[in-house]
Amino acid sequence: MIAQTANSTAVEFPQINPDICIVNYYTNSGKLGLHQDRDESESSLSKGLPFISISIGDTAEFLFGDTRDKDQATKINLESGDVLILGGKSRLLFHGISHVKAHTAPSWLKEETGLRPGRINLTFRQY
Repeated sequence: MIAQTANSTAVEFPQINPDICIVNYYTNSGKLGLHQDRDESESSLSKGLPFISISIGDTAEFLFGDTRDKDQATKINLESGDVLILGGKSRLLFHGISHVKAHTAPSWLKEETGLRPGRINLTFRQY
C-alpha cells in the first residue's frame, strides 16, 4: 500500500496500519480552513501516530502552524504526487488549504485519466 510505503520512509514517525482513507475533492475555488485532525482514538493521538496525505491534480497552497491564525501560518505548495506526513510533535498542527492553483496538474495526468480540473487529496490514518 502506498501509504505504508510512504510511512516507512519517515523513520522519525511511528509506523501505522491505516484503516481510514478520507478523500477530499477541491474545485479550483476550493479551500479548507485551518483545523486539527482529532477524530482518531485517544490512543492514536497520544502516540502521535501520523496521518499521510497524498496530493493528486492541481497544486494547492497548504498552510500549517501552531494556531488557527492564517497570517502566521507557514505556506508551502503541494503539487500532484507530493506526500505529506504529520506525526509525532507535528501531529496536531493546525493545517488547511488556502487555495488551489488552477491548471497546474501534469498534462499527462489529465490526458490519461480524464481528471477534472481541481485537486484530490487522499488522507490515510489509523483510528
